[in-house]
Amino acid sequence: MLIDTHCHLASSKFSADELDGIVQRAAEAGVTRIVAIGTTLEDSRLNIELAERYEGVFASVGIHPTDVLELPADESWLRELRDMVAHPKVVAIGEIGLDYFHPPAHGSVSDYYVRQADVFRQQLELAAELGYNVVVHQRESYDATVAAVEPFNGRLRAVFHCFTGSAEQAAFVIANGHLVSFTGIATFKSAGDVQACARAIASGSFMLETDAPYLSPVPFRGKRCEPGYTRNTAEHIAALRGISITSIAAETTAAAEAFFRFPAE
Repeated sequence: MLIDTHCHLASSKFSADELDGIVQRAAEAGVTRIVAIGTTLEDSRLNIELAERYEGVFASVGIHPTDVLELPADESWLRELRDMVAHPKVVAIGEIGLDYFHPPAHGSVSDYYVRQADVFRQQLELAAELGYNVVVHQRESYDATVAAVEPFNGRLRAVFHCFTGSAEQAAFVIANGHLVSFTGIATFKSAGDVQACARAIASGSFMLETDAPYLSPVPFRGKRCEPGYTRNTAEHIAALRGISITSIAAETTAAAEAFFRFPAE
């Protein structure tokens, strides 16, 4: 049994009439649970609808750092997020964090980063208050993200999603009680650092994800990604670590179950 811990199932790249087949293909590949990740209020609501529709789908709700400029100036967005978190199939707050790669759609870069940091902090505070863990985005912002999460160490756990940092960076994250997760990038020939990290990281300290519809693993690289491709990444990382697919599935499933605390089925 495998879990896709990070999939954008509400993405417009997946049409509504395809979803039954996508979820079915995932199950056939041994991916029995999918965490649909929120990036805006709208797709967070859609994730909840999908979680209600499919038994094996669960939702994470949150505001992605590249979407912070679209939020209202007041805190109505935070109140709406709080209401969504109460749904029984919401298992985390995310995707939240900092993104220093994409430029702002409008305004100054410095104001954009300040707004990202403020929205990130508010969502971390909400998660700590309500007892939820968080799914963290940290593109080109590892140091700043670690610093932002540090006051919450011991109050919540974060998964540093789509981790592409070094083994040393991963060890620091894990030492502070958090996790990392690997995407199909781990299967790319050019991803030597990610593969070295996947070899070295301690068992039980990482999860698997697709980030679908993005980052398809080999042999699907360049095509739209699906949750079922979690298996390809799992097989590749198992080979890197010299263990069986059964072992990698058991280890990563246990880590995901402890992190997301899925409701009883």
